[in-house]
Amino acid sequence: MFFSSPTRDVVPTKAGTYNHMSMVRAKVLAAICGAVLSLASVPGLSAAPITIAVADFDFVDTSGEARDQSAEHTARVAKFAELVRENLSAQGDTSVLAFECPRHPCTPISMGSDDFLAAARRSGARFVIYGGIHKMSTLVQGGLVEVLDLQNEKLLLKRTVSFRGDNDEAFARAAMFVADTVREAMKER
Repeated sequence: MFFSSPTRDVVPTKAGTYNHMSMVRAKVLAAICGAVLSLASVPGLSAAPITIAVADFDFVDTSGEARDQSAEHTARVAKFAELVRENLSAQGDTSVLAFECPRHPCTPISMGSDDFLAAARRSGARFVIYGGIHKMSTLVQGGLVEVLDLQNEKLLLKRTVSFRGDNDEAFARAAMFVADTVREAMKER
């Protein structure tokens, strides 16, 4: 049989004798510190996710096209907000909370700013994203996206965006760009 010597896996005490319990405590402490440090380095675990409410977006068409496309645009703008929500929540660093209002669209223009802010605060989110899209011509869309810090009542981001095309793909690309822009702005806060 093999027996370990009394000096193996033990640490010397101040008096020069060896204390096995000191070594056990040191190993346990090192294991705990290592586990804590490894958890702190895991993305998403070191800080709570940012809470965001994404409101609906307004839409204005001044292109002057003869064909009525209001139903198509209503669907695209609703999908635009949905894609922004999905894209923001996909990374795990943000928690997108529901934005409830009595009637849609839930925007500052349709609700009035006081009711809009009250609805945003009821969501429990720290930040609210809102804006609008303007169809200027057959091919060109422009928009405005804003991010408001509800806790500090401070506008964090006011960004104009433009994109070409008036189809589902163009709106989807623009929504991904908006979500990425918002995410970058949140990192800088």
